[in-house]
Amino acid sequence: MTLLLAAVMAYPLVFSAWISLHDYRLTRLYDVRFRGLDNYLYIFGDAPFLKAMTNTLMFVAGAVSLELVLGLGLALLLQRLVRFQNFARAVLLAPMFITPIAVGLMFRFMLSSELGVIPHYLRLMGLGVDWFSADLALFSLMLIDAWQWTPFMLLMFLAGLEALPRSPFEAAKVDGASPWMTFWHVTLPMLRPVILVALIIRALDAFKVFEYVYAITRGGPGDATEVILFHIYKTGFRFFRMGEAAAMAFILIAITLVLVVILYSAMQRK
Repeated sequence: MTLLLAAVMAYPLVFSAWISLHDYRLTRLYDVRFRGLDNYLYIFGDAPFLKAMTNTLMFVAGAVSLELVLGLGLALLLQRLVRFQNFARAVLLAPMFITPIAVGLMFRFMLSSELGVIPHYLRLMGLGVDWFSADLALFSLMLIDAWQWTPFMLLMFLAGLEALPRSPFEAAKVDGASPWMTFWHVTLPMLRPVILVALIIRALDAFKVFEYVYAITRGGPGDATEVILFHIYKTGFRFFRMGEAAAMAFILIAITLVLVVILYSAMQRK
């Protein structure tokens, strides 16, 4: 069974690596030419690829940071909530179980400048906001991602908070520490491993953002929201340049591996 699973995983990976070294086009399968590392060298000088990677890094940094702050804040609040705690948890965790494409379609209509309910009520208050303009579209996608995946951070931090020992908090209370000092000097340091694990998981998942872009903006306006996976999709399945798309995918794998190593090193450091 293990060998079968390895073969199923290895074949697509090896075939993709082979494609990335060739001029492999779906419209010209009869003329596949070996290019060596030319696909990789071309990509590093390709402006649309660099723009897509920049958009992806901005999205990951913004969305994951927002989810971290909101998730930790909600976890601390729920920990103090005595009544209706189970109901509050169920409500707050619900968005995580909706498929991303459904979330994208839902917010596409809710934030639409013509039909959306949110822009309608903002206009009644004298605020005209185009959520999918060139300046705000990427930020809007960050907010949508935060709406869906903050519950994951909340779940991680709740588990971490409930596993912390009580004695350091009792000692801090006896010493007269304020709630802020207790949080900064006791809670946060002990919660650090959980925070780093949550960051690694969410950052890796955020790099794969595709559904929101496909359902809402299709990379627009212009290339304001064209993230790397959508750019790979366009290159491979719209322009049929599978060799370049495969090379981009392996570059993305390398970048995510570097990110994991950096975060893991930070987690191991005392």
